[in-house]
Amino acid sequence: MTDYIDFFNIYIMGNAQVLTGFYFLTRFLQKKAKFYFYILFALFWTVLTEVIPTDRITEFLIFILLLTISGIFACHADWKSVILYSALTVEIMQLSYGIVNSLLSILCPVIFPFNPKIAGIVFMLLGNMALLLAVLCYYITYRYFSYYETVKKQYVLMILTPILMIFLIGEYANSIISGHSNAINDSGIIIYTNHYQMFAIQLLGMISLFCIMFAYKKLLQNFRLSTELSLLEQEEHSLNQYVEEARAHYEKTKSFRHDIKNHIMVVKELLQNEKSEQALSYIGDMESMTEELSFPCSTNNPVADILVGNKLGIAKNMGIDVCCSLRLPYPCFVRDIDFCIILSNALDNAINACKKMDSSAEKNICVTGRMQGDFILLEIENSFQGNKLFRRGRGLSNVKTIAEKYHGAMSIKIQGTSFILSVLLIIPQQSENIPQQIG
Repeated sequence: MTDYIDFFNIYIMGNAQVLTGFYFLTRFLQKKAKFYFYILFALFWTVLTEVIPTDRITEFLIFILLLTISGIFACHADWKSVILYSALTVEIMQLSYGIVNSLLSILCPVIFPFNPKIAGIVFMLLGNMALLLAVLCYYITYRYFSYYETVKKQYVLMILTPILMIFLIGEYANSIISGHSNAINDSGIIIYTNHYQMFAIQLLGMISLFCIMFAYKKLLQNFRLSTELSLLEQEEHSLNQYVEEARAHYEKTKSFRHDIKNHIMVVKELLQNEKSEQALSYIGDMESMTEELSFPCSTNNPVADILVGNKLGIAKNMGIDVCCSLRLPYPCFVRDIDFCIILSNALDNAINACKKMDSSAEKNICVTGRMQGDFILLEIENSFQGNKLFRRGRGLSNVKTIAEKYHGAMSIKIQGTSFILSVLLIIPQQSENIPQQIG
């Protein structure tokens, strides 16, 4: 009977523990491993624990080593992140079994004297229920604390070090408490071990582990938010430059329009005095001035004219066919900076999509937009190569945020080789904010 129990504990439950840990490691890393990797993992675990004399620390290291190797070669994940989540996986398993075993050790002196054999079997089965506690902790970690997308490689040691420290302190406390408080009675049963202290230590270790993960998640979120804030500040700075350039351009246009009568008068006098060559030269100078003041794309909004003209000019220089049929109201309830965020992000994405296409493929970008009633509909269509799956980045999120700010919506549609981004804005034609926009 004892042989069967040992076989069950060592081989069946032992492999169940390590395979459960390997499964959740793949979930933490947001990867998938093929079935034969699980078979190889269990096989290597069994062989190594049979060949190498093991204690708790040795098992801990073997488990981490196998998880790390499997995470790198089976999941193709970053090795620093694999080490972090491997240590976390093993530590959760160790603490779960430590908590349950300490709790059962507290109850053992009470139940064991009635029927030692039945009590031993019951405690063996209940001891293996610690795997359920580990699964619960794994699920909580995966659901609330798995933050793989924003893991900063340089900050991995910030959480790996305390995880290892919790394990070592727990093992040290276990050896100290067991070594100084154990006694054996006449029946050979260990008594007087202070399991209450070990239970408290293991429980506090698990709580500390979750506190560390919570703090680490918040730290990474703050790093991510600070990075996004920095990018948005850079974007706002560049967009403000567009605004200033547009306003300067607009002032030049107003100045030219103010002086046009004087220019016409000069040309008229030159022609009346039969100085046709000087008149033609003067007209040529005027033509150069008008070319400097003209926009490649006229949208009725000076800021949008500058931005769209700049972006489409970049695209045209890259060999991309461009067209623009965009008419915006001016002045308008929509802030200039919001128009810039929509158009700059949409056109940047369109240019990047065209850059990724084959050199022989036809590339085009078309910008259209109009106002009808209280609605402004903007559409940016560009060539697109690939499947219908794509990753929505920060740029499209900013566009969606602006659309929702004006109670509108953003939609994305893929038709064949065309990617179409549509943005709907709801704009009251009469608004108290329009004079603020003019100013």
